[in-house]
Amino acid sequence: MGSEALQAAKVYRHLLKAVKRHIGKEETKKHFAEYVTEEFRKNCVLSDPSSIQQKIKLAKDYTYLLNSVHHHMDLLFSYNIAVDRTEEMKRVLGKSASSVGLRLPEVYQP
Repeated sequence: MGSEALQAAKVYRHLLKAVKRHIGKEETKKHFAEYVTEEFRKNCVLSDPSSIQQKIKLAKDYTYLLNSVHHHMDLLFSYNIAVDRTEEMKRVLGKSASSVGLRLPEVYQP
C-alpha cells in the first residue's frame, strides 16, 4: 500500500468521524456519510498523483472546516449568558464523570 493510499485512508477516517460527530448518525442524515464514502470509492481509481493530492487536500480542508464551525458554535453558546445553560452543564458534567469511569444518576422529574 503506497503512502498516498495510507494518507487517503487516514483523511477518510477523520472526515467520516467528523461527519458522524457533527452532522449525526440518524437515518435522515445518513446520506452525508454515504456521499463521503461514495466519493472516496469513486476517486480511489484516479491515476494522476496531482489529482489525488488535490482531492485529499480538499477532504482535509472540509474536515477542518466542519470541526471548526462546530467548535465555534460551541464557543458562542458558552459565551452567551442569557441562554439557559443547564443542558450544557449536564453534558459537561456527564463527560467529566465518564472520563473517570462514573455515570451521573438520572434526576427524577415529576
